[in-house]
Amino acid sequence: MSHQARSAESGAQLLARLEGRRSLENIEPRLFPEDGGPAKGDVVEFHGAEGAGKTEALYHLLARCILPAACGGLEAEAVLVDTDYHFDALRLVAVLERRLPASLGEEAVRASLGRLYVAHCSSSTQLLLTLHYLEGMFCSRPALAALVLDSVSAFYWADRACGGESLARQEANLRKCARLLERFLRDYGIVVFATTHAIMRNYASEAEASSSSSSSRRRGPPAATDLSKAYLCKAWHSIVTHKMFFTKGEVTKDKKQVFSITSSCSRTKSTKTCSFCVTDAGVQFL
Repeated sequence: MSHQARSAESGAQLLARLEGRRSLENIEPRLFPEDGGPAKGDVVEFHGAEGAGKTEALYHLLARCILPAACGGLEAEAVLVDTDYHFDALRLVAVLERRLPASLGEEAVRASLGRLYVAHCSSSTQLLLTLHYLEGMFCSRPALAALVLDSVSAFYWADRACGGESLARQEANLRKCARLLERFLRDYGIVVFATTHAIMRNYASEAEASSSSSSSRRRGPPAATDLSKAYLCKAWHSIVTHKMFFTKGEVTKDKKQVFSITSSCSRTKSTKTCSFCVTDAGVQFL
């Protein structure tokens, strides 16, 4: 949206629009620490290795967001920006159908899906342009409460290759996206949910630089905890208020895969751990 269009909005209009923005603080109390649900202007980061349950957790939250209030949802609108081209509409429909009474029929599913907007991006430049385009929706639709980015780290390696040896060029587009999101959070009070992929990097050189001891030189492969280390630009991490680390656990006796989440909230300085398995109806907390 242009600067002229934003400045044309009166203070009364701005107040009315922000007051109409749906709250997502109670979107899923089992995921967030007590009194640590996502407030307006928060950013929730889902971090973990591939297959750790991040996407299923996103579908769970999307369903909670767009389902009608009479069926346990928040009846809010959401935008999903799919950068991995992994969005499975049929899977989301299946989750919605299991949570809606059969008596409501397909119309209830269509009505819920009508509150979800999906965009696809194939580069960090396209992601930046898409976010600029979405500003008009955030400004004009008070019911639009959530922006889902799956994933915000999709173009990490491509940007590293295009940026050459310059870290500033490598991070340029994501840094611009983060600054734009920071303004959206402040001006429109949306909540951002974003996934980031865990990557394994070689920290041996860092260890050798900090210590010349033989034990440092003989260091083996990185430990599993290396997967939790931050690698995106500082501009992104500065706006994250909730961090959720996903791990894949053991298989139960009835052959169900268990996933674990450790969540933390910088606002309340609180943490929480929970476990879940995935069923035909979506996430089932244990």
